[in-house]
Amino acid sequence: ILSDILSSYTYLHNGPRLLEPSLTSFLTTKEAALTSILAKRWRNLVAFVPCLTIDDSVFLHPEKGKQVKEDVKQSFMDFVDRVLALQGNSPLKKFSLKCDTVADTDRLDGWISSVLARGLSDLDLKIILHNRKIPGDHYQLSPKCFECSTLVSLSIDSWIDVTLAAARIFLPMLKKLVLVWVKVCPDEFETLLHALPSLEELVLARVIWKGTDVTVSSASLKTLTIMFCFWLNTLSFDTPSLVHFKYSGLVAPDYPVVNMGNLVDAQIDLFLRDNDEDAHRYSKVWKLFHGIRNVPNLSLFTDTLEVLSVCSELMRVFNNIKSLTIKSGNDLGWQATPAILRNCPHLETLVIKGIVHHVTDKCGDICGCISREGKGLSLKLCPVKVMKIHGFQGTMQEMAMIKHFLEYLPCLKEMEVYAEENNNPIQLGTKHVLEMFELYNKLSSCNVQLFI
Repeated sequence: ILSDILSSYTYLHNGPRLLEPSLTSFLTTKEAALTSILAKRWRNLVAFVPCLTIDDSVFLHPEKGKQVKEDVKQSFMDFVDRVLALQGNSPLKKFSLKCDTVADTDRLDGWISSVLARGLSDLDLKIILHNRKIPGDHYQLSPKCFECSTLVSLSIDSWIDVTLAAARIFLPMLKKLVLVWVKVCPDEFETLLHALPSLEELVLARVIWKGTDVTVSSASLKTLTIMFCFWLNTLSFDTPSLVHFKYSGLVAPDYPVVNMGNLVDAQIDLFLRDNDEDAHRYSKVWKLFHGIRNVPNLSLFTDTLEVLSVCSELMRVFNNIKSLTIKSGNDLGWQATPAILRNCPHLETLVIKGIVHHVTDKCGDICGCISREGKGLSLKLCPVKVMKIHGFQGTMQEMAMIKHFLEYLPCLKEMEVYAEENNNPIQLGTKHVLEMFELYNKLSSCNVQLFI
């Protein structure tokens, strides 16, 4: 690092101007601190760094067991104290604190309060406490984190309890909130969202809910990401301004409210519980899809098709869907796919990521793997014009499926087939595969292209 800094000095050197605050934006917190040992004139350079990133794993390079030593933890805390003291009240844009060597919560609260008072716009916290008095206890976040007139982005990660902190809320400028592995009370979470008038993006990942009935309610929210949502009784969404929605997790037994009338795109990845044969558990998932029925761009992942097969008869019509993406899997069937296509009367683009799937007698007429009466009926009624197939491996089963689509999709004009990444291009470029694609173009009115 020091040699890099010296090289930068040789290139940028222009007398005293090197110490101007604008140039400090090129340095990380550690580089700015190390620079102070090169020359006296750079001793205060760290005071002008506009973005502080404090990561104990970077600063201390802890070996196994080293991070639990009291002198190591004290050394790190003293370093943070010195950096913040040296900066004084100078403006600060971003503060990122990632540590698992600190057990002094008063010290942590002091650091957070100090940076928030300096016009901070971006706060990123990832704190794991060791040697806690109560096993499994979480760091109780300082209420100061929810009292800042300048904060625009707030990220809280790793076993932090935000329950009591959310009791006092003044974040008028906050646009982005990220909660990862944190403890949250559903009622207080709803109060928190209502107190954020400028919130546009919300990320909830592996949140530990202190309750089983959760409502995401925000009039201003535009982007919502929920990842690994487990063990809830009900999950509701009152987000009328939402534009982008990404949901990944176990199916909730009920979705009482789903208000998403302005969605542009949605990605749904619903998980099945291991060895779960209780179909009734998923019977109300149709409420979720009814709530997003106006979305023009929808992506469905592998297990989602299995879940939807339980309630396909209750599936609502998606009048606005123009683009549908389906991610398939070798171990799961396509039994819900015919119902989905029948309920997309204005579909223009169909994207399938992996056409190889588990063949059963319930695959429906969309699949050409089994000869049956009414074969291809759902495809004959499908208005799709463009089809994109990803993950192509050049197998005979895939070739047969491509032929099936070409035969039964009446409006199809373009088909783009993309080879699986890292696959052998020689295998895909065999004479037989290339000849088959040439034949497809001759026998159909569709333009078929293979991208290797």
